[in-house]
Amino acid sequence: MQITWFGHSCFRIDLDKQSILIDPFLTGNGVFEEAGIPVRDVAKDITHLVLTHGHDDHTGDTVSILKESDATLVASFELASYLQGQGVEKAEYMNTGGTLDLGEFTITYVPAFHSSSTMVDGKPVYLGPACGVVIAPKSGKTVYHMGDTDIFSDMGLINEMHKPAIGIVPIGDRFTMGAKSAALACKRFFEFETVIPCHYKTFPIIDQSADPFVAEMAGETVLVPKVGEPQSF
Repeated sequence: MQITWFGHSCFRIDLDKQSILIDPFLTGNGVFEEAGIPVRDVAKDITHLVLTHGHDDHTGDTVSILKESDATLVASFELASYLQGQGVEKAEYMNTGGTLDLGEFTITYVPAFHSSSTMVDGKPVYLGPACGVVIAPKSGKTVYHMGDTDIFSDMGLINEMHKPAIGIVPIGDRFTMGAKSAALACKRFFEFETVIPCHYKTFPIIDQSADPFVAEMAGETVLVPKVGEPQSF
């Protein structure tokens, strides 16, 4: 299994025969654009596009990618319905607590403490619950992408039920956990083999570095990836 970060909360998970793209905010993502990688290369040959929630810095290039791809969207009911109205054809609807078998992996939607919406004609449109996703390959390590979230005690249940080995954790503060609370979440509720921070540096108003989180995680395995460089697990 390979995991590649493309800035903010966008990750690609490549299994033997299937590839999953999560939260593809690419156009307008300065961290990604600095790397000079074409969007089409990020989305090449994906089989599934997974969204944690409906904010624009997570849905990003979803519609344009799926209009040019045979991949299937996986999202909450409201968010998938909304995007189908924007031209997305293939979609699997989910919600918190549900698990779906998609071939080489299962995906489970779990709670996140956050909001989910977009703006249409100057007004917010509700797009279902904000979620985290647990991706469990039939052969390989289980990955928990937390989405955007605060710390919450039921993270302990997520660990008990799914035992994720790899945690993808938002650390940027202001809209999600900051360094201190993200580190506490990882150390108190999980037994991750590897922690990958995300949701930082993209905008001036969130934390610009993973260094404070790495410091708070002293003694734990934190992988701070470079954009576009696959990591093997």
